[in-house]
Amino acid sequence: MDVQIKFLGANQTVTGSKHLLKVDDYKLLVDCGLFQGLKENRLLNWDDFPIAPDSIGAIVLTHAHIDHSGYLPRLYKQGFRGKIYCTAPTADLLEIMLRDSAKLQEEEALIARKKGYSKHDPPLPLYTTKDVEQMLPLIHGFAYREEVSINSQIKVVFQDAGHILGSAIAEVYLNGENQTKKIVFSGDIGRYNTPILYDPTTIATADILLVESTYGNRKNPADHAEPDLARIIRQALRRDGVLLIPAFALGRTQTLLYFLRKLMDAKEIPSVPVYVDSPMAVDVTYLYEKHRDCIEFDDYLRMEMHTLFKFAHVHFVTEQSESYRLHEIKRDAIIISASGMATGGRVLDHLYHRLPNPNDTVLIAGFQAEGTRGRKILEGEKEIKIYGEMIPVKCQVEHINGLSAHADQVELMHWLGGFTKHPKKTFIVHGEKESAQTLANLIEEKLNWNVFVPQYLETFELFEGI
Repeated sequence: MDVQIKFLGANQTVTGSKHLLKVDDYKLLVDCGLFQGLKENRLLNWDDFPIAPDSIGAIVLTHAHIDHSGYLPRLYKQGFRGKIYCTAPTADLLEIMLRDSAKLQEEEALIARKKGYSKHDPPLPLYTTKDVEQMLPLIHGFAYREEVSINSQIKVVFQDAGHILGSAIAEVYLNGENQTKKIVFSGDIGRYNTPILYDPTTIATADILLVESTYGNRKNPADHAEPDLARIIRQALRRDGVLLIPAFALGRTQTLLYFLRKLMDAKEIPSVPVYVDSPMAVDVTYLYEKHRDCIEFDDYLRMEMHTLFKFAHVHFVTEQSESYRLHEIKRDAIIISASGMATGGRVLDHLYHRLPNPNDTVLIAGFQAEGTRGRKILEGEKEIKIYGEMIPVKCQVEHINGLSAHADQVELMHWLGGFTKHPKKTFIVHGEKESAQTLANLIEEKLNWNVFVPQYLETFELFEGI
């Protein structure tokens, strides 16, 4: 058995995760993410896929975030018809996430057509709701630690990554004529000692390892999150304005609701209305109750799980007309809306109205990829393009990293320290260039491992004749 790996995304960037294993003539794709952020990356979504989609035998997904799953309908549109393997919660989440992704793209194409700011005539979505519906039957969900046979030579086991609901570290086992080899794909590693989710599973062995590096060059102490959030909220409300938080519908929104309720109960912040303006976030929230076995119950969750995300001051906004009415609120309210990096969704409409208002506050909670509106706001740009218009930034901008669902540098090194025997090769993926290289240097220095930072479309030989 001869084995190669080809890197098709998330190489010195944090989007578009796609890693292709070629096992003799069989092709297995691990993750199938959409490129976001920089225009040069986004344009790759429109290119023909680097290999024939109908030649891919199967796909393994680590989790449901769009930068790991959002290219699936596009790949289906181009001819992929194999099975898609993931955890059971991820399978449920994909139905919500991908339908929403298609709807957003259809809406953005329609807005671009009406306002005439697209270079394409007519503007088209990358894929449609119909493409998603046709693709969904290919998805198959499994339990953590269950052995899943891809074919006679390949099996996968999903371990809890602690990143979001259903997120997994994928252990891929290759059974050759002479020996078995194990390739570990970290997916996105979560944080330690945080509410709602379990800590990332310790992995003891791997012949080959792919590890993410989102925060490979940064330390983000999680224990500051609660007091930092309370301070920012109090300051925002004292400005006689509204606090707007762009947040991922999956993971970040639920974490925010956990902290907001806890802070209100403790009288650390005023009990003001909280509007969750994301239909997808509403749908996702209900899945936490369905998949209770994936939840780590601290004392607070144990008391409040049935109503944790539905308390007296929270309002779930589903209808577009309700969303528009939120623009009329002038003060004493918190609005949480997707997407988390302001690349699309209803948050764009809120930013359009809130950015020019000096009394309002925008809180950037967590990592923002290069080229995203969230990153531009965070870096202090004075104008942000929304719907083809340049919108002045006059509001207060705040930032908090402690709410991130990604392990920071210290936590990544802690997770890597769980290996009892070092991998023969370790590839650093899913991190911007500086972050990936910093983590690579640290691993070489502290652990003395053989480390690579692959480039887009680079191919490596992993095993020969196993």
